[in-house]
Amino acid sequence: MQRLLKAHALHGRYGKNQSRALQLGQQGALYQSRAVAPRNCLSAAPVIVIGGGIAGLTAALELLSAQREVVLLDRDVEENFGGLAKESFGGILVVDTPIQRRHRIRDSVALAFSDWTRFGGLSPADGWPYRWAEAYVNECRAEVFDWLRTHGVRFLPMPHWVERNGNSVPRWHIVWGSGERLALQLIDRLRSHPRTAALTLRFSHRVERFLVSNGRVTGCAGLREDTGEPFEVTGDAVLLAAGGVNGSLDEVRRHWPADSGKAPAELLNGAHRYADGALHAAVAQLDGQIGDLSRMWNYAAGVRHWRPRKPDHGISLVPPRGALWLDECGARFDPPLLAGLDTSAQVARIARSGGVSWQILNRRIAIRELAASGAEFNPSLRDRRPLAFLRDMLFGNRWLVDTLLRRCPDFIVAHSLPELVAGMNASDCERRVNLACVERAVRDYDAAIARGDRHADPQLANIETARRWKGD
Repeated sequence: MQRLLKAHALHGRYGKNQSRALQLGQQGALYQSRAVAPRNCLSAAPVIVIGGGIAGLTAALELLSAQREVVLLDRDVEENFGGLAKESFGGILVVDTPIQRRHRIRDSVALAFSDWTRFGGLSPADGWPYRWAEAYVNECRAEVFDWLRTHGVRFLPMPHWVERNGNSVPRWHIVWGSGERLALQLIDRLRSHPRTAALTLRFSHRVERFLVSNGRVTGCAGLREDTGEPFEVTGDAVLLAAGGVNGSLDEVRRHWPADSGKAPAELLNGAHRYADGALHAAVAQLDGQIGDLSRMWNYAAGVRHWRPRKPDHGISLVPPRGALWLDECGARFDPPLLAGLDTSAQVARIARSGGVSWQILNRRIAIRELAASGAEFNPSLRDRRPLAFLRDMLFGNRWLVDTLLRRCPDFIVAHSLPELVAGMNASDCERRVNLACVERAVRDYDAAIARGDRHADPQLANIETARRWKGD
């Protein structure tokens, strides 16, 4: 059984800036902190950076290089420094790179911006989101791809083609070493920076409110997670890099997109547990700008983690193109849900049909196509083992399939359709899968395959189209 998964917004529909547009008062230049004062008060800080994810790490590095002093406050423990990116697969959208050119992919800023505004429904009237999209496609090559390479981050030699309805060409560049390597590399560069003496790192610090003086934000205050002691940090500017609201399923339901039907009763959480929207509320109290919280990026194929590290912990599966996608009653979606084209459209259709879906596939399809997002489930990529990674790409990730079949409660294994449907119904007493619907869906799909007409069925046509790109 697959539930909708609320996950991070490291990548998203190339549309209105998801949960990111925050401005805090009349701040002037960025700044940080110099010394630890009595009563847990860090004072006179040139720049305070709140959040130790990729945005916070990047900001801290740039500020140090700009001769500023930096205090970086992170709510999590030091072991988890790097935020959700550290757990991620490590994909980054970049435009017109040497990797693309090597594969004769003709990309350009103009094409990428056209894709972004079309797929995301953006126009100049949207203001900042439109400007942000324009700035990103113009600057991502130099400010993301080239900048990361100068910090020792490397990418796989071939880009991936995801969200094809929103990308005319492959643009998804995967970090060699996954998001874990991305985070660890930036952390290493931060700790070894020539001006590391100007950096103060504070973990287990939960920021709850902002300090205001004469109409401007001058710092922040909160509690230490480990001791419960209060703290304050003051200075010239505050940079908020604390993620979105998606770690709170209540916030997800509250801001659920209106065009996606009603938020399902069951949701799984793939976001950072501390990205709970608390600081968004604190910003709102200061009349700060908070934009487009409903433009969240949800995943369509979430399953339960068997070792949850947070409530409702979910794993995001990459839907196999060859699997038969059924609704909660066992009927095939009509028209079929197609993998790799438009995740938000998948989520909306599943939500409107009840919030739960099933994918039926045999072991051969599972071995070749089944994948799960995240560093945890891609160890050959994460650990940078080229031979093992090549084996997984060519012959399938058997370890992943066997692990999911053995440990994940949302995987049902059977030798016949009646046995399979019985297992599906046993796993969820509130919903009843109809055996006749499942049999009809499987029979019709197999018949279309047997006829050999790849264009007779939209799903088969999608597979045929995907195969034209050598990366697939």
